[in-house]
Amino acid sequence: MGGFSEIFSWLEDPRTGNARRHDLYELLMIGLCSCLCGGTTCTDTAEFVEDKEPFLREFLELKNGLPSHDTHSRQFRLLDPAAFGEAFSQFMREFSRQTSGVVAIDGRTLRRSFDMASEKSALHVVSALSSEERLVLAQIATDEKSNEITAVPQPLRLLNLRGRTVRADAMSSQREIVQQIVDQGGQYVLVLKANQPVMLDDVARYLTDPEAQVVEMAKPTVDADHGRIETRSAAGSYDVGWLQQIHHWPGLTAIGVVRRTREPKRESAGAATTETAFYLLSEPITPERLNQAAPDHLGVEYRLHWVLDVDMNEDRARNRCDNGPKNLSILRHMSINALNAEPSKLPLRRKTK
Repeated sequence: MGGFSEIFSWLEDPRTGNARRHDLYELLMIGLCSCLCGGTTCTDTAEFVEDKEPFLREFLELKNGLPSHDTHSRQFRLLDPAAFGEAFSQFMREFSRQTSGVVAIDGRTLRRSFDMASEKSALHVVSALSSEERLVLAQIATDEKSNEITAVPQPLRLLNLRGRTVRADAMSSQREIVQQIVDQGGQYVLVLKANQPVMLDDVARYLTDPEAQVVEMAKPTVDADHGRIETRSAAGSYDVGWLQQIHHWPGLTAIGVVRRTREPKRESAGAATTETAFYLLSEPITPERLNQAAPDHLGVEYRLHWVLDVDMNEDRARNRCDNGPKNLSILRHMSINALNAEPSKLPLRRKTK
């Protein structure tokens, strides 16, 4: 509790009067413990306190008794999400300085966080995930998915990107974001799609030209996961001088293409599909490494979004009032970090139980 309180010591307690009779840090710790054990609502947290009172009193005072559902709800509704998120990021920033590898950037919409009565749209959360450690390093919440472009620079600014590679979808393929990655000493592997139509057309034409200086993979890669068989092949080119003369893309040294064919393991599961994805690269990696990187930027989908949706039922969470959805989202990310830091190989659902 000493270390936990120190991390969040500069958080301002938004409660007033008699509402402050329960210690803020104890309430945050209770919320984290409840979330670790599968709690998704403030009602779950209040029931968790009742069921686990003897355990909690081993490290909490609870001098004014057990906090109720309304106490937990009021705390998360009033707590400043920017300050709470900054405290969370400050803790993870110290960890990120000691690691290297891939940072995956992606956004996710909390589908039931909208409030029609107050004309409030669903919350969209942009997260930065360390792929190797499966830890959320930073996050920022916006009220619209369209704001993701302006939101991405904020979690990146909190991170030490030297020696790290940022991988992101087409939404983040913007010159300002790429320039920030380069300025912070990082590398990037970015998907190129229709939001950059002219550049996409130039890259696609070049990489499919038989006379272009393109390096092909020696042998396709075959994976058999998630009920399907995926075959991937990649190609790349380091001849990007002509492209830079037209588009002036920050730090660009190579372009690449990955072709995926997915076949279901059972014929009744549907037909085979083929997808082609083009990439912008700040380092001249081989087609084999690009082929490995292609599924890695989807790691945030499988390692974070899937856990939030399936294991933590985030899409069913109906917290809508004030800052509740943003703060509880931060709490869930803290829980996932703690679960992934635990060294056993058990699935996260088993760990929560």
